[in-house]
Amino acid sequence: MALSVSTPAPEFTLKRKTDSGLMDVALSDFKGQKKIVLLFFPLSFTGVCQDELCSVSGGLDAYSALDAEVLGISVDSPFAQEGFAKAAGISIPLLSDFNREVVKAYDVAYDSFLPDVLGYQGVAKRSAFVINKEGIIVYAWSSDNPKDLPAFDEIKAALAEA
Repeated sequence: MALSVSTPAPEFTLKRKTDSGLMDVALSDFKGQKKIVLLFFPLSFTGVCQDELCSVSGGLDAYSALDAEVLGISVDSPFAQEGFAKAAGISIPLLSDFNREVVKAYDVAYDSFLPDVLGYQGVAKRSAFVINKEGIIVYAWSSDNPKDLPAFDEIKAALAEA
């Protein structure tokens, strides 16, 4: 069961790959400055993940207007994420949880992802969290079905109230 509303968001520092190289991105970088939307997604270069992240990338102005930063997190390497973002035109920062520490901290890791096909352990469940400027989770959603997408209208409503 994913972390619930009113819970302090677990701190993390993850790697992001850009044209300039690897960089650290910490949740604490935004505390007191921006609201955060964390979008956990299973794997780069998959159709549903691409649809989700491209849709959000295309609507970033709506999140900016709500004083929010959107971050995508998967267990892919930062190099795979960079290739995925470039190939798909994804503009939100993608953060690598290669060691699977953050998916465990937020309790959104599959025990076995697509067990009949892949059976990978520790892959991120498609999940969404809204974190207010004080670092408290104000919206939490997670699905065991990787084809389910978050309700983005609910996310925006939570941002507006945070």
